[in-house]
Amino acid sequence: MIEFKVANKSITIYNEKIGNAPVVIYNTFSGNGNELWNECKNIGCTDFILVNISNINWNDEMTPWAESVMSEYTGGAKKYIDELVNNIIVQVEKKLNFVPLYYVIAGYSLAGLFSIYSLYETDKFVAAISGSGSFWYPNFIEFVKKNEFLKTPKIIYISLGGKEKNSKNELLQKVQDNTQEIFEYYKEKGLDVYYELNNGGHFKDTNFRVAKGIKYVIKKLKVSNN
Repeated sequence: MIEFKVANKSITIYNEKIGNAPVVIYNTFSGNGNELWNECKNIGCTDFILVNISNINWNDEMTPWAESVMSEYTGGAKKYIDELVNNIIVQVEKKLNFVPLYYVIAGYSLAGLFSIYSLYETDKFVAAISGSGSFWYPNFIEFVKKNEFLKTPKIIYISLGGKEKNSKNELLQKVQDNTQEIFEYYKEKGLDVYYELNNGGHFKDTNFRVAKGIKYVIKKLKVSNN
């Protein structure tokens, strides 16, 4: 395990001794990613390097644009993507001392929204994992349908809790319908996209849900690259 800081972000790298392997970038609200890494090991997915990034300005750096109806969301995702690609990942490669096979972007909740959004702003990631992505975010479906990826991703993995639509918040109640609509749109465009509906609400088995996504994507990419 390697721990260091870049641009006020806390970075933890797991499985760095595996050598030239895929790297999963995981933006998280808090913690060093240890629980997620343990879940990945428990389900038999260890043939990748996990880079956990925390100390993120969550409501700014994970949101694609500012929302007047929700003033706490200030839309700094594009700026953070530039920092991620041109500084953080550069420093990660210096620590690893090699250029990885490819990069996958993963996240949960707002970071799940960010994972998909990042595909429209950078071609650094070959695949994206969105766990309970905040697809209720105003105008995100419209954005998806009006814009193109900078580079077509090889795989998109989307998951959601089946009870998340039961929120008392009217905006959050849209999450399942919006997630389904985005999934169907990507499917119609011929993308390799997988959608999994999990038991429970938003905060149930979060690390396990993301670990399942990582295992699915890494396995499929390994097969496609052989």
